[in-house]
Amino acid sequence: MESASQGLLADAMTDVPVDNAARGAAPEGLSVAEEEELRAELAKVEEEIGTLRQVLAAKERHCGELKRKLGLTPLDGLKQNLSKSWHDVQVSNAYVKTSEKLGEWNDKVTQSDFYKKTQETLSQAGQKTSAALSNVGSVISRKLGDMRNSATFKSFEDRVGTIKSRVVGSRENSTDGLHSPSGAGDKPPQDNAPF
Repeated sequence: MESASQGLLADAMTDVPVDNAARGAAPEGLSVAEEEELRAELAKVEEEIGTLRQVLAAKERHCGELKRKLGLTPLDGLKQNLSKSWHDVQVSNAYVKTSEKLGEWNDKVTQSDFYKKTQETLSQAGQKTSAALSNVGSVISRKLGDMRNSATFKSFEDRVGTIKSRVVGSRENSTDGLHSPSGAGDKPPQDNAPF
């Protein structure tokens, strides 16, 4: 498929010879003999180009066969080309100069007083925020502990416990054959949980 398209391309790229009637007069400054000599040289060069295209097509076919035998896929070739291109970019003058300039700018920025002050300020702000959040967490834990020990919470806890024991007790006393989830039989369930 590839060689057929290359062959068609090579045929399409060869120039069509121009007959003498369509040629017209010789360009100014050229004699008829010089024109004939140039046309002969042009024909020879076009023939060499055609031969080189055929040789190139044959070499490309041979290269493809070798790659196929080696198990190299077009994807491998693409990876290799991309890797080589990236390497070429990295060693190019423009890339090297840009990298150097960016490095200089980075050094200038990180060494500037403004950068150092900003970095110090942000560091202090982070430390203060961390300490404040830690304090807030401690306060919330303490307040929750105080609330749990308050009379209101104890009263609420007792009411929930009473409701729970009534619900569980009514299940045990029912005649539908359901058993206590604790599996304790006739013993009242012991529950130390606040809810």
